Amino acid sequence: MKIAIIVPMEIEAAYYGKHFHSGKKEMFGSTEFEHFSVNGNDIYLGLSGIGKVQAAMNLANLLTSVDVDMIFMTGSAGSMNKDVHREDLILPNSFTYHDAHNTLAGDYVEGQIPHEPARFKLDSPERAQFGKYLKEKGVNYKEGLIVTGDSFIASDVQKVPIKNNFPDALGVEMEGAAFAQVAYHFKKPLIAMRAISDNGDENADNDFDSFVKKVGAKAAKLICDYIEEMD
Repeated sequence: MKIAIIVPMEIEAAYYGKHFHSGKKEMFGSTEFEHFSVNGNDIYLGLSGIGKVQAAMNLANLLTSVDVDMIFMTGSAGSMNKDVHREDLILPNSFTYHDAHNTLAGDYVEGQIPHEPARFKLDSPERAQFGKYLKEKGVNYKEGLIVTGDSFIASDVQKVPIKNNFPDALGVEMEGAAFAQVAYHFKKPLIAMRAISDNGDENADNDFDSFVKKVGAKAAKLICDYIEEMD
């Protein structure tokens, strides 16, 4: 099986690099991936960069060259819900863009890109199997909507309109919907996991630097253990 693992930043990839040894580096388009063999599975670990364009470009670079069987996306997110706290794990079941406002361009809803789905749903059997694994391991996580945009959300002024448009959103980040859109068009199952690093408010900048490495490692360990236990 060929498995892609994509994370935005080096500090979020560090755990994988330490856990999977003896990898080789390969270039796909403009993107460098580390290629590991784990229990007969080919693992491709790459950095997406930050933001929607970087995420879409770098995942597409891999998928145009390698016929992967599933994609894991890990990283951090800010909370958009009072019941979602720092270090909580989110297993998103859908993504949309909080900075896409096209309701005046046709029969579209907030977050929808014209001629694309209103929300990119993650409902594959592969995702369901991973969720089952987490439950069997006693891992607590929440499921729901994550919204994506090209701005780091670090104030209540930024959060309020997002919450008004997407009251069911659990978290906010900068890459997920772009990953989901690319996976949708390539018809590849995406399994996303976001660990909450901050509250998306005026303390987000300080919280982010303190927590992103810790919560990134938390999600990475779960995925590493899951891959090693796969048949």
